[in-house]
Amino acid sequence: MTQTFMPQFKDPGQLFDHQLQGLKWTISHAFNGSSFYRKQFQAAGVTPLDIKSLDDLSLLPFTTGNDLKEGYPLPLLSVPQKDVVRIHASSGTTGKRKILSYTAKDLDVWFDMFARCYEMAGLTQEDRVQIAVGYGVWTAGMGFQLGCERLGAMAIPVGPGNIDMQCQFLIDLQSTVLCCTASMALLMAEEVNKRGIKEQINLKKIILGSERSSSAMREKIKDLLGLEDMFDITGMTELYGPGTGLDCHKHEGIHYWADKYILEILNPDTLEPVKDGEIGEMVVTTLCKEASPLVRYRTRDLTRKINAPCSCRNILPMHDKIMGRSDDMIILRGVNIYPGQIDEILSSISEVGSEYQLHLERKEDGKDYMTVKAEIRQGLDPANMDDIKTRIKKTVQSKIMVSCDAHICNYGDLPRFEGKARRIFDNRS
Repeated sequence: MTQTFMPQFKDPGQLFDHQLQGLKWTISHAFNGSSFYRKQFQAAGVTPLDIKSLDDLSLLPFTTGNDLKEGYPLPLLSVPQKDVVRIHASSGTTGKRKILSYTAKDLDVWFDMFARCYEMAGLTQEDRVQIAVGYGVWTAGMGFQLGCERLGAMAIPVGPGNIDMQCQFLIDLQSTVLCCTASMALLMAEEVNKRGIKEQINLKKIILGSERSSSAMREKIKDLLGLEDMFDITGMTELYGPGTGLDCHKHEGIHYWADKYILEILNPDTLEPVKDGEIGEMVVTTLCKEASPLVRYRTRDLTRKINAPCSCRNILPMHDKIMGRSDDMIILRGVNIYPGQIDEILSSISEVGSEYQLHLERKEDGKDYMTVKAEIRQGLDPANMDDIKTRIKKTVQSKIMVSCDAHICNYGDLPRFEGKARRIFDNRS
């Protein structure tokens, strides 16, 4: 029998029972092992004995990124330091980094979760997985590689950038899967076509992580490389790393590993649950994480739950793709704009290409203005630029209720990136 990394629950009731047992363990473990959590729980007037049902999650206090930075260098630590076998850090660029600790069991759980992602994407031990993400203290490279090895597939750890080597290995090693950011995938797709090597490679699938990608960008990448499929992977350093969810081949939403953490979707202002189908902030509570457990951790990532079961029949629940972060939200003339909304709007206009930028400025009249700078689709006649510009302006106005200007570029005019793309340029003072 082929090994599976999927949980074997027969129905949602079994999953909920498992979550409750995990929640009770986490609260007891954190209360007894962490002075930070003990103080937090005592200030909220809650003890481990108060957790009798999943509804009691609402009694618990929130944990934030600032708590991790203030607890530097080993925040949330709930085991003796001698039990920590590894640390990873976030890729934050301001102030102290968020460092997370791992026990041997934590790493084991993480690699199983990551292997589950590969399994859900249909990978087998016959696959050759080219890993083009960052290594070092970041979780990305280690997660993709060790999850691949846990599955039993061949890992090709090239790391980010180095386009010549990427192309050479795609040809020489006949890689079947590429793991990278959406920006890197687009760069590779265009490079493969520019070099005329599409017929020499054997790439079938791409797994994208680390940044949002529009439907237009994914379709462009898929078309340029002739892929069978593409998948979005989720994760963050605080929650083990990448590998905490993936969209299956049905692409109806991101399956998240509800046997390893509880997901709440809350209004970022009121911290109350949003209505079904509404966008809110992801708040996570781990169920078996030993070294640095998370209790109602505010991720700042924005999405919505998908309540309908997936047609793939997997029992694991789903959330929508990540729309952006609550602290990346743009406020323009009193209107809240999420970067993911711009992705969706531009993807709905067939003449628009996969790359765009958003420029914000405050003019002498004291008012804020937004300009959408977008490429036209490859092969399109530049003579139609005025029509495309008008459609962007009208669609933004109707969907987001703010006016904007639009600037249309030729295909390939906007910069390509090996890592995360920069698309928001806020020049307001």
